[in-house]
Amino acid sequence: MQTDPVDHELIQAAAHVARTRCRGDNHTMAAAGRARDGRIVTAVNAYHFTGGPCAELVLIGAAASQGVYELDTIVAVGDRDRGVVPPCGRCRQVLLDYFPAVKVIVGGGDRVRSVSIVDLLPESYVWADHQLDAEQDTARREPAPSADHGNGA
Repeated sequence: MQTDPVDHELIQAAAHVARTRCRGDNHTMAAAGRARDGRIVTAVNAYHFTGGPCAELVLIGAAASQGVYELDTIVAVGDRDRGVVPPCGRCRQVLLDYFPAVKVIVGGGDRVRSVSIVDLLPESYVWADHQLDAEQDTARREPAPSADHGNGA
């Protein structure tokens, strides 16, 4: 697993949001993502017993609402000074599907590191491949254009 330089500013941004915006049981995690243009986007989770979205998933929507459709790096930080928290399995899959080249900051203390989402989800199902297969199936099933060119013959 190859590691990349760690974006400590991104960790600090997520930690600040976790400290100042996560209150009670509804918001316990914060995420920060760095856009390709250098901007930092932040978000918090929306806990609910029905399976509310993790901070990383809320971040994807928050980023899009700000015109950010490509993220270089993402990190999640827990409230109550829990530090960096790795993404759950669902988030790993969604991050891979949305941003296949994204780096994810994981680990704690002096072991914090930045790794590729692919390294966090090896041998994964790639949703984009499914979409491509579906497009190819649709193209195969569509009828060939008529050779009569509309003259009723």
